[in-house]
Amino acid sequence: MDAQAAKYIGAGIACLGMAGASIGLGTIFGNYLAGALRNPSAADGQFGRLILGFAVTEALGIFSLLVALIVLFT
Repeated sequence: MDAQAAKYIGAGIACLGMAGASIGLGTIFGNYLAGALRNPSAADGQFGRLILGFAVTEALGIFSLLVALIVLFT
């Protein structure tokens, strides 16, 4: 196997973390929406936790992209 082909395969595998992050974001916002529709008075109290979960999940997706770029360009 050529070294360049191995870089492309490794970068593609590293990008799978972005798919996991997108699934996690959908789960977070879907559950928040379901809870907010069930109990609208508690939705404001949970909004901070929603943003924290969004930030952590999005950071993991960005780290995955960073690893893919490092594998691809080094």
